[in-house]
Amino acid sequence: MQEIDSPGRFYLGRDYDLAAGAVGATPLLYQTENLTTHAVCVGMTGSGKTGLCISLLEEAALAGIPAIAIDPKGDLGNLLLAFPDLLPSDFQPWVDPSVASRKGITVEELAQQAAELWKSGLAKWNEDGARIQRFTDTVDRAIYTPGSSAGLPLTVLKSFAAPPQAVLDDADALNDRIQGAASGLLALLGVTADPVTSREHILLSNVLGQAWREGRSLDLAGLIHELQQPPFKRVGVVDLDSFFPAKDRLEFGMRLNNLLASPSFASWLEGESLDVQGLLYTKENKPRLSIISIAHLTDAERMFFVTILLNEVIAWMRSQPGTGSLRAILYMDEVFGFFPPTANPPAKRPMLTLLKQARAYGLGCVLATQNPVDLDYKGLSNAGTWFLGRLQTERDKARVIEGLEGASAEAGATFNRKAMEATLAALDSRVFLMNNVHASGPKVFQTRWALSYLAGPLTRSQISTLMAARKTSAMQSAATSQAPGSSSPSREPVGSTPAQQRRAPESTSAKSRPVLSAEVTQRFWPLDESVKPAGGERLTYRPGLFAVGRLHFIRASDGIDVWRDFAALQPVHGDMPQPTWETAQVMGERSTLLDEPEPSAAFSDLPGDMAVERNYRRWDDDLKNHVYQSQRLTLWECVEFDARSQPDESAEAFRQRLLPEVIKRVEQEVDEAESAANETRWWLFGFMSQAIVRGAEIILVRIFGGRSRKQLVTQSLWTQMSKDRQKHAAAKSHLREKQRDLDRLTKLTAPPVDPLDADAEPLHELKLTKIEVPPRKGDIEVQPVSLVWLPWWIGDDGAARTAY
Repeated sequence: MQEIDSPGRFYLGRDYDLAAGAVGATPLLYQTENLTTHAVCVGMTGSGKTGLCISLLEEAALAGIPAIAIDPKGDLGNLLLAFPDLLPSDFQPWVDPSVASRKGITVEELAQQAAELWKSGLAKWNEDGARIQRFTDTVDRAIYTPGSSAGLPLTVLKSFAAPPQAVLDDADALNDRIQGAASGLLALLGVTADPVTSREHILLSNVLGQAWREGRSLDLAGLIHELQQPPFKRVGVVDLDSFFPAKDRLEFGMRLNNLLASPSFASWLEGESLDVQGLLYTKENKPRLSIISIAHLTDAERMFFVTILLNEVIAWMRSQPGTGSLRAILYMDEVFGFFPPTANPPAKRPMLTLLKQARAYGLGCVLATQNPVDLDYKGLSNAGTWFLGRLQTERDKARVIEGLEGASAEAGATFNRKAMEATLAALDSRVFLMNNVHASGPKVFQTRWALSYLAGPLTRSQISTLMAARKTSAMQSAATSQAPGSSSPSREPVGSTPAQQRRAPESTSAKSRPVLSAEVTQRFWPLDESVKPAGGERLTYRPGLFAVGRLHFIRASDGIDVWRDFAALQPVHGDMPQPTWETAQVMGERSTLLDEPEPSAAFSDLPGDMAVERNYRRWDDDLKNHVYQSQRLTLWECVEFDARSQPDESAEAFRQRLLPEVIKRVEQEVDEAESAANETRWWLFGFMSQAIVRGAEIILVRIFGGRSRKQLVTQSLWTQMSKDRQKHAAAKSHLREKQRDLDRLTKLTAPPVDPLDADAEPLHELKLTKIEVPPRKGDIEVQPVSLVWLPWWIGDDGAARTAY
């Protein structure tokens, strides 16, 4: 093994004699564990800063140490231009044709020159194609392009995921994460927001904070909705609507929604979700060199992405066990603007956190810039290693000296200001001063030859060429996972009616929840757990209108005075029905609605009218008119037995309830009639006995002569007896009539001869009269109409069936 490949050391170059202007023979081998205290690389254009940093990343790769490299200029893509065979054909696609034209040679000849230059350059530094081969074999290299499909797409907008438990348990770390995410998102909107005074920042921070503390992750659509209708009613001690009125929250949410809906922003929603562990290691645990190119982004987009990425790195870092060894590298080229001395852009806070805390977790941060005056050197006092190249102005040198002094004081090392100033003034191209607080003193060295071909900043088309095979492989893998047999086959929905199955296919244009004003109340109909999805069906919410109220039915002449609750549901699919409540379901019971949708559910398109808050007030009045015209209190009356049903009692229920009461009443009447018949019979028997005695007396009187007064009395008895006979006959007739009624009613309780013959139901012989009472219009009460989302199962073919 050569000395340059010593374990635990990075081969960065050779010692350099400033006085003689000559390169020495002693390799500069940098201890890898020294990088856990971080490094800063400063040098003007042409100083060789990019070559040094690329060499450092190459050495880390050779040592099996993964790295995430943030590339604002496009230079770091050169790390994929490593050609172990050093053939001209390898270099030809990457040489500049304009250079060949200026030199008056062909592109092939220029490629030949580049191959020879690289071969001889590597040889002078004891390197060769075999070392390049080990570099390419050891790490997986990839270029990511967030917000673009040139490289591997990478999105941070699919989910503002809740941080790991280690961060949730650390109040300071969680607060930093919340502040960074809020600041980054607002920067993306072009809003310069102070965390203390900006109401947008405060609201956004509170929404994110509450969701994350509850363990909930939010995608951008979910975040927009929680901004409209936050899960809290107060901000500090101030009422939410006083602090940030609903109208202003709608405008704020619409700005985010416009960003989400912008065609130019669509690429931000594509690609892999940001996963630091995945950027550092493959699934097979092979170390990775993940280059994240942000050269194509605007300043606001860069700030947003870098802020989110740094926060994700912090979250990953806190989930790792502590170590004194170098576990991974986070490199950022051209850090200008992200770590200024006075301002506090969103990325600065997480970067400071990393510089202060990453050492304990074995994460080394390397920051590079050609603008020394734009760095916060007080913050960089945490950096233990400084690589200083040629500087342009005295002001740059003064700021670098200031930073070196701070770093040395922080580490307790001595610092010779005059010697350092003299050394900096003498530096040439590719010559650097390394000030390492872990070493005995500063060292001057010349950077080694890079293993990778330094073609300069790569264009998006060049990045696309480099990543074409990788993207094709990813697409083939995705296609394989979706091939026939890899998922459940689609089939006809079960349990749906033909009408439901033939509905128009569900729109695929609106799958996320629409953004609405917080003044539009939204609720969610509970899912019927008994209705299971068939293969390929997806839960989708369709809109509807829902309201509850009370109706007053009164009719003094019939003694009716009833209040009744109701709930009205009007499903909406496509255009709004006209009139609005024409096909509404009016129910007697109020359903318990939910405040949140089912996770991962999609949403159908919302008619434009339903997005306007003032329309809901109009629909209140429309509902009053609808229930006045359509609702009636129905009563049933049995004239034969002088009985009336209870409110909302059905005819059958009334009959069932009425029959035992009527039977009992007729039984009492039969008993009374029987008593009356018995009583008239005994009276009749009494009079008949008296009449017989008197009749005998009259006969005796006639035989023996004379006229008796008793004869007159007897005539009167016969007259009374005749009357009692008539009464008795009437009583017996009345008893027979009541007995017939009782027999008929008793038969009504018996089952029909043929149970399948509905017309044979004897109970229907109780004739009922229907009474309908309209509600009093002036007493109708309707609570505010709300937007209700109704769950449906939607198949791949667009067939739909209710899930409620």
